[in-house]
Amino acid sequence: MDEDVFKSLSEIKDLWVLLGVAYSHPLAQAPWVPTREEIIPYIIMLAKPTKNDVFYDLGCGDGRVVIEAALHGAKGVCVEINPELLRKAKENAEKLKVFDQVTFVNDDFFNVSIRDATIVYMYLLTSVNRALKPKLEKELRLGARVITLDFEIPGWRPIHITRVSLGYREATLYLYMKGVSDI
Repeated sequence: MDEDVFKSLSEIKDLWVLLGVAYSHPLAQAPWVPTREEIIPYIIMLAKPTKNDVFYDLGCGDGRVVIEAALHGAKGVCVEINPELLRKAKENAEKLKVFDQVTFVNDDFFNVSIRDATIVYMYLLTSVNRALKPKLEKELRLGARVITLDFEIPGWRPIHITRVSLGYREATLYLYMKGVSDI
C-alpha cells in the first residue's frame, strides 16, 4: 500500500477497526475498540443524561462516552481493566474539566457494583453482554437505562433501536430499560 494513503494516525486506527484488529488487554473480557466520535451524540440523545444521573461506562477505554455524559451534567463512572487506557481517560477528563464529576475504577466490570447506575453504556461483544445480563438484572434499579452499541443483550427487548450510517458500515444502538426490556 502507498504510504500517502494514510494521512493520520486516526485513519490507520479506523482501518484496523475495519479489519477487526484491536488492542486487547490480556485480562480483558472484550477487545477495546473505541466508540467512534460521530456516534456519541446519538448515545447522548438516547441516554438523556442529567445532573440526577449516574452514567456507567463498562469498559470505558479512553473515557470519551462517560466524559460526554459528564459534560451534560451526569456523574460518571469509568470502569476499565487496562490501566493505560484508564490513565488516558483521566487525562481526557482533566482536559475537559470534568475530572471531579467522574469516578475512575481500574477493575474488571464484573467485580464492580453498578447498583447506583441510572444509565449504563456498553460497547461489548454479545457473549460479554450475555454474561453481564445476570449482573444487570440483579443490580440495576427499575427504570435504569442500558445502551449497547452494535451488540444486543440476548433475551432482552430493546425499547428503541437507532441506526447510524458511518459511510462504510451502519452502527446500531440499542436502548433497554430495566423493568421493561428484561421481562
